[in-house]
Amino acid sequence: MHTTLHDLLTLPAFAAVEVVSGRTHLDQPVAWVHVSEVPDAARFLTGGELLLSTGVPLQGGDDAAQEHYLRSLAAGGAQGLMLELVRHFSEVPAAVLAAARQLDFPLLVARQEISFALLTRAAHSRILAPVAAPAEPSLEPLLLALSETGRSTDFIASHLGPLLALPLRPRATLLLTLDALLAVNFNITEAARRLGVRRQTMYYRIEQLRAMLGDLEDARRQLGLRLSLELLRGSGPGEASRPPC
Repeated sequence: MHTTLHDLLTLPAFAAVEVVSGRTHLDQPVAWVHVSEVPDAARFLTGGELLLSTGVPLQGGDDAAQEHYLRSLAAGGAQGLMLELVRHFSEVPAAVLAAARQLDFPLLVARQEISFALLTRAAHSRILAPVAAPAEPSLEPLLLALSETGRSTDFIASHLGPLLALPLRPRATLLLTLDALLAVNFNITEAARRLGVRRQTMYYRIEQLRAMLGDLEDARRQLGLRLSLELLRGSGPGEASRPPC
């Protein structure tokens, strides 16, 4: 997930920072945090920056110049400006505040001396924090739903009934074969390797499976078979994992 202005404002380093404009845009992602004290900072932007300034770029400028500074940052893709109101200004210049509010541009202030190094370090630690890997896709919710509603037995029978009606040895062999094929997306060579049999043996077993179960290529059919095998494994000694005897 991207780090937003709102995320940065929750960090302890930003505890003294107030929002005076642009609250509706605090959910915008921040790519980087820069200290900038030049009036033409916009030409260095790549988009997504939060700029920190003591107000030097606004010194000596009239209302038009100050407004232009703020508007140029917004047009350049900055996500916000934070002013330290200690050294050069005690309040945000009226032209800057008016432009920020008109644009709904995030304007932040610190009314006490604050360490820009601390702010940037904390912000960059958050922005560059490793993103947790997404959880592996799981069939568990579907399995639980089928089990908890008492439909697992009927579901297994509807998909695997012909196999389960076989004597123990061919049943175990074909269930193992089906399980191996589903695990490798019907890669016959890989399934044969996993089972320790020849490819010709796999073709023979696949024909048996098709004769009893029908179309094995349909994605929805494969999902039903995979769920059925998982339910079967969870119902006691695993039929699908029981080796041929």
